[in-house]
Amino acid sequence: MLEAVTPTSRRVLVVDPDDECEPLLEALGACAWGIERCELDSAPTAGYEIGLLCLRPEHLSHLGSIRALISQSGTEWMTVFDPELLPAPGVNDFIGEWFFDGYALPGDPLLFQQSLGHAMSLVRLRGLSRLHEQELIGHSRALRGLRKQLAKLGPGDVPVLIQGESGTGKTLAARVLHRHSRRVGGPFVVVDCAAFPQERLDQILFGSGDDQGRLFAARSGTLLLDDIGAMPLAVQQALFERLSMPRRGRADVRILATTRSSLHEAVTQGRFDAGLFGWLGQQTVDIAPLRKRQGDIALLATHFLALYGADSGRHPPTFSDRALAAMARYHWPGNVRELATRVRRGFALADDTIEANDLGLEGGLPGIGLLGTLEDYKRRAEYQALCDALTRYSNNLSLAARMLGISRPTFYRLLHKHQLL
Repeated sequence: MLEAVTPTSRRVLVVDPDDECEPLLEALGACAWGIERCELDSAPTAGYEIGLLCLRPEHLSHLGSIRALISQSGTEWMTVFDPELLPAPGVNDFIGEWFFDGYALPGDPLLFQQSLGHAMSLVRLRGLSRLHEQELIGHSRALRGLRKQLAKLGPGDVPVLIQGESGTGKTLAARVLHRHSRRVGGPFVVVDCAAFPQERLDQILFGSGDDQGRLFAARSGTLLLDDIGAMPLAVQQALFERLSMPRRGRADVRILATTRSSLHEAVTQGRFDAGLFGWLGQQTVDIAPLRKRQGDIALLATHFLALYGADSGRHPPTFSDRALAAMARYHWPGNVRELATRVRRGFALADDTIEANDLGLEGGLPGIGLLGTLEDYKRRAEYQALCDALTRYSNNLSLAARMLGISRPTFYRLLHKHQLL
């Protein structure tokens, strides 16, 4: 039986451990990581912050069970394995697609702990470790209307298209719909349509060889197609063919989709399939940008501050009046996600009181103040580039690093340098 995770714990669920991975687990225990062991068929989907699978040859015939566990857990997973497994068909793709990182045994315990720490940082960055506690925060008219609409649409089984700018909380709204649905006991599977080229996305959705794909993995649950406007046209058409099949022939899955651009405009320009657009648009949800939710900004900022304080075990500082005024004046192009990032920065920099400059806001505008040296300009530009990448690609930090043209280790080093992680 797993204990409840405390805010400051670093709990790892280890699935199917064997003698070969014990040295790594002993090293983790010596560094104050909490270790819980279980078998795959009895693995819980909650109560831990990171999952670790000791991949064995017999798992290759149970990949569906592993996908379902990872999808339902809503957190990051790593895997360790015997290098002799790698030549097996599909193993490399499976590890790369479903795990934050993979390590061939015996491995370097120090490097493994560093990667595990990065995975933990990603969990906290995305707020997944507390997702069950998070609803849509705010008292504005826009938020009250959104909650009411989600509660109404949740119990149904029709597809829902969630529209809004980057960082407004579209994925969180989709999770709220899933929690309100009759499928809440099933998996919640997310596919980032912008993260893969056409051929790879086709395989991820529909499967290839022994891999039956995410559409199958989400059966009896919900499949979220994130940023569906980025899906290649050929994949859109193949998806619509499957979704428009008679009920007996199609997958038992509810489809939700998010978009940050106008799909209607994409249809008129020939970039989006009209049939899929009509099918997805049976119900639409529009999420207001943060600049139109002025009354929610201070409430959200205080909420994030309390979360970061609980995660670190530190009593959180408070916002000064100037910081609150700067947040109220700022236009928040990155919306709620940017607010969370800036509050995290302020939490890291401040002692008792968070000032506007701790948030990177001066007079309500980011990065504008004294001219400073060339190095000051470089530092601010570097910080802004990281914030922009986090705002757009917080669900896929490897992709964020690639878009910036740097390696993942360099990206993590810069995040720590600027106290964004």
